[in-house]
This record gives sequence, structure tokens and C-alpha cells, in this order.
Amino acid sequence: MAETIANGRPDQFANNIDGPTNPMVTPILTDLYQFTMAYAYWKAGKHNERAVFDLYFRRNPFGGEYTIFAGLEECIKFIANFKFTEDEIAFIRSSLPPSCEDGFFEYLRELDCSDIEIYAVTEGSVVFPKVPLMRIEGPIAVVQLLETPFVNLINYASLVTTNAARHRFVAGRSKILLEFGLRRAQGPDGGISASKYCYMGGFDATSNVAAGKLFGIPLRGTHSHAFVSSFLSPDEIIEKSLQHRDGSIVCEDFVSLAQTWLNKLKWSHLLGGIFSETNQSELAAFTSYALAFPGNFLALVDTYDVMRSGIPNFCAVALALNDLGYKAVGIRLDSGDLAYQSCEARKFFRAIEKEFGLPGFGKMNITASNDLNEETLDALNKQGHEVDAFGIGTHLVTCYAQAALGVVFKLVEINNQPRIKLSEDVSKVSIPCKKRCYRLYGKEGYALVDIMTGENEPQPKVGERILCRHPFSESKRAYVVPQRVEELLKCFWSGNSDKTREDLPPLKEIRERCIEQLDKMRPDHMRRLNPTPYKVSVSAKLYDFIHFLWLNEAPVGELQ
Repeated sequence: MAETIANGRPDQFANNIDGPTNPMVTPILTDLYQFTMAYAYWKAGKHNERAVFDLYFRRNPFGGEYTIFAGLEECIKFIANFKFTEDEIAFIRSSLPPSCEDGFFEYLRELDCSDIEIYAVTEGSVVFPKVPLMRIEGPIAVVQLLETPFVNLINYASLVTTNAARHRFVAGRSKILLEFGLRRAQGPDGGISASKYCYMGGFDATSNVAAGKLFGIPLRGTHSHAFVSSFLSPDEIIEKSLQHRDGSIVCEDFVSLAQTWLNKLKWSHLLGGIFSETNQSELAAFTSYALAFPGNFLALVDTYDVMRSGIPNFCAVALALNDLGYKAVGIRLDSGDLAYQSCEARKFFRAIEKEFGLPGFGKMNITASNDLNEETLDALNKQGHEVDAFGIGTHLVTCYAQAALGVVFKLVEINNQPRIKLSEDVSKVSIPCKKRCYRLYGKEGYALVDIMTGENEPQPKVGERILCRHPFSESKRAYVVPQRVEELLKCFWSGNSDKTREDLPPLKEIRERCIEQLDKMRPDHMRRLNPTPYKVSVSAKLYDFIHFLWLNEAPVGELQ
């Protein structure tokens, strides 16, 4: 038995795997009925019967035709450290009827996940409905205790990663995407998880400092409107000196230097008439911020008036910094017509580059925020804009367009006997038995179809024709000659067995996999409007078995 630490949990229980990121993820983060079922299994002597469950989802989110699988690492961390504390056992005892026998609580006291095996799709992969994301094997009572936390850990993670990937697809590869959602997220855990999984889904950085520390995600952020409006005039700036970037000289009055440049801009041949008097308190705020961060000066320019004040003030400070060897980063727009303002700002920057002979000034970075979402990004693309980076928050991290993915956890086999869950709604009928899952690729390198087979069926072979059937529709079938075959489910937790398990890749590697996977999808599956559904199929043998079991389990009605 592993050594325990103060809270009674195993100390990096298996192969030095740390516990879940969120310390609230413990064995009692589950629904009460998991414990009532566990007791009933134990009472009936069924608790050690070998069961197989599939974790999957039924429908792609956001009206799209793909999903990104995320959350696996947290599930493995959870089971690697799965152990009830004495306090938790006492609470479970108080929550169950007093008739529950002491032996059950002794059983819980010794429980861990050493008899569990987990086979899963690699995190960061593109996945589709009905295909198992995870297959969990082990004693039925233990596996049922994993159901709620697993569904919880996979549901939001996969949903928000998919949301991030969709935003990346609309924005395009060349744009910088910044996750700014912490303040609007559903609590601290929602904020931390969102930052991690948005980065996985293709975002470049986050404003969330805690997530940066935990996961090594690049951080981005400058200042708010409050910083700008907190200044009343340049007279407030006491320390006005700034040393040249190379250390050669010191400018004793950087405030005056910025003001001099503002006057030059005001009387500029190319810029004449765009502005007259700018807001001096805003100029003071920008100057003060530049003195604090001369090498990272990015200003929020819409506190008062973007074109008549914010951009001229920014440019004056940026040009003063340029005199001292520093290069300003750019501006942020947080309100108004982002397409128009970004285009006008770009013209302003280019005019300065031309008039004052400053190569690169016209390419100054423009960041836009302000309640952005997929639709806004798409509209900006159609209108034409000059935005280089987008800061996206509320709609991204809250998954405003869809609240949940709808992950389910279904028993498909017990004691080597396949089981099926029936429903009048065909989409809710489960696919029975322990399965192997493959992705078949075509000549152009794109994924063509996912196929599920029985565990003991031969693997599809490159160049050999295979019949792929829709699980429930008799007429939907097609032959496929794969040019490449990829097995999807790999062992990520082997318990006490001697099976080799996959290592958990670092976050950056998962992010790269996500980007590569999306590149392998046909463009018509990816498009926002009327995407082509991706085909998910079963082998002919599994199709026949599903329908045999369906007829065998469904009661036969009788007409009177």
C-alpha cells in the first residue's frame, strides 16, 4: 500500500502521478446513487464482477460536426490517487440508511483503482458521436464510483476545447487568440479549466495568472479603462526620466518628449485634420504606463475617443519610446465598430511610417476585445479588418452557445456478456460489447470514417476493402479501402495488469496534436454553415450482433 499524506490520500500513488488540479476532485465528488448502487452490488455479492463501460457523447456541439476530446489527464490523475479518507467514509456512512452493514465501509476503506483498466483516445484528438472516448474495465462497483467524476471531468473540458478550436478556425491561423474569460467564468474552477483547455484548443495565451503558473500557458495583459481614467493630467507624473534602451543616455523629461511628438503629429502633413486637442489625462496615463513598461507598451485607446484622442496619444508615446530605442507593442480596441476603427488605426500608423520614415510602424499590433464570439469573428472577416489579435472571454469560457456536451457512461459488458441499453429514441440506444475503434484515412490524407468492431475481429488493413455500416440504419453502408488505419483506443491506465500504458503528454504536445488533427479533417466537415456529417460506422459483424441483441432484449408486445 502506498504511503499516505496528511489528508489520508496516497502520495503520488502510481508512478509519481500527481493528484487532480482541483483538490475538490475526490472520490466523494459523485452522485449519491453511485454509493447506493455500490452498496447494493456489495450486498448482492456482485461488486467484484468484471464490467466494461463506454464513455461517449451522442451529438457534436455548437451545430458543428466535430469535437475535441479533453480531460483525460485529469481522469488519470484522479484514479491514480483514488482513496477514501476516514472523514469521507464517516460522511458516506451518515448519508446512507443506518441499515447499511459495517462490512461495506470496510470495503470502501480498502478500495483503490488497482483493478481498473482504462483505454482512451489520445487527449487533443478530434472525436465523433457514439465512438467511445474512454473504455473503463474493472469491478463494477468501483467503475460505477468513477462514472460521475469522469463525466464531469470530460464534459466541460471537451466542450470548451471544441469551442476554442472553432474560434481558432474562424479567426484563421495568422491571428493571435487571447483567452480573457476568468472574470466571467463559472467560478474559480471554471476559470482555471477554461484557460487550460482554450490553450489546448488553439488559443495562444491567457490573462489568467494562476493558469499560467499551473500549466505554463503564456500570459498576456496590459491595463484597463480604470487605469486611464485614474489620471487627471501629466502634472501627476513625478518620475519623468527614462534611460535609453542601450543604456547610453537618459531622457530627463519623457513626458515633454511625448508632448513634443503629439504636437508634431497634430501639424503633420498626412495626419492634419484627424484630431486637434487630445485628452491630456489619457496622455498622462499612457506616458506613465510607458515609463513603467517601456519594452511592453500596449495601450487601451477607447476610454474617450479612439481616433481623436486614443490613437494620437498612443502614437505620441510610441514615437517618444522609439527615440529611446524601444518599440511599442500596439493598441487594444474594446468598443465600437472594430472593423472600421482597426482600418482607420492602420491608416494612421502607415501615415506615420511614411511621413517620419519609421520602418515597421505601420505594422503596429492591433488587438480587439469586447464580447467577441464566433459570429463576430466571422462578420469581421466578411467586413474586412486590420485586427491582429482577439481577446475573447464570456462567450468562449461559458460556452454560451451550448451549455453541455452531453457525455454519457454506459455499461456494455459484464462477466463477458454484452449488454445493450434500449430506447424509443434510437440515438440513445447503446452499442454493446467491448469494442476496438479505428479511423480510416483516404488517398488525400483526410479521415474518411471511424469504424467500431468487436474486440476479437481482425483489424482493418491498408488497401483491403471493408464494409462500413451505420449502427442503426440498414440502408446506410459503404465499402472503404483505407490508405491508412489508426487504432483510436490506447491503454492509459493498466492497474495491476502487465499491459504497457501510454505516457501522459505535456499540455503543449496535446495542443500541437489538436492542431494537427484538425488539419487532417476535410474542410467540408469543418465549415460553420451546413458542415458535412462525418461518418461513424460499425463492422458488418458488429452490426448483425447489435440487432440480434436488440431483438433478444426488447419485449414482444401483444395486441388484444
